[in-house]
Amino acid sequence: MIPARPYRPKDKSRVELSVLLVYRWILARLRHQKFFSLDELNTAIRALLVELNNRPYQRLPGSRRSVFEALDRPAMRALPSSPYVFAEWKEVTVAFDYHGEIDGHYYSVPHALVGHSAWARFSAASVEVFFRSERVSSHVRSYQRGVHTTIGEHMPKSHRAHAEWSPQRLIQWGVSIGVNTGAVVEHLLRSKPHPEQGYRACLGLLSLSREYGDERLEAASALAVRLRSPTRKSVKSILESGRDRPHAQSEPLDLELPPHGNVRGPGYYH
Repeated sequence: MIPARPYRPKDKSRVELSVLLVYRWILARLRHQKFFSLDELNTAIRALLVELNNRPYQRLPGSRRSVFEALDRPAMRALPSSPYVFAEWKEVTVAFDYHGEIDGHYYSVPHALVGHSAWARFSAASVEVFFRSERVSSHVRSYQRGVHTTIGEHMPKSHRAHAEWSPQRLIQWGVSIGVNTGAVVEHLLRSKPHPEQGYRACLGLLSLSREYGDERLEAASALAVRLRSPTRKSVKSILESGRDRPHAQSEPLDLELPPHGNVRGPGYYH
């Protein structure tokens, strides 16, 4: 099918002829009448349109109505049960975090497609991702920018365990062991641009509690907070060295740096 060119009446001569007939047999006959509502105007046009379609052809047998009933109506199909939904298509590359970006929001696809190109079909209500003509994921459309929509089945097994945790749950777990452990967990979550980036370190603390016990972990966390180094690495180092034990904590902490030629101190800048 070739579309008609603009400003080329010969490309659509039949349509132009139909417009001419409507002007002559409908609009011209109504030009002196006044209408005070759209329904009133449509009623008048509808009556004249029936008359126009039933007018016999001058050189052919039948009328527009008879040709429609013989050719067009048998080929017509029923209207769709649901209204047409406008959608757009976009080619996306699946990033290393198995998500594709649509209008600033990130939607998950199966992690096996990382690095591949896929096609996303998105409407006002949904987002569908197709790979090699097969739909691989479907999501409810979200308009939050910079946010991820993730389906658990799309994640690698190593990531699903992390998805079961949330910042609030991790903090509650830390507080259940002790106030200082909760403070370390909260610091690990707040020290990252996104809390999810601190999950691995928090889960590392969980493994330390299984290895050393809750009491020692709380003592090591308390010492790490005093040293202003509330990190998993510091807590682990304290536990490995045994500095969390009571006899080790009875010794005074030397928090001052030893004299050294490379340590200039605040007086150097005066």
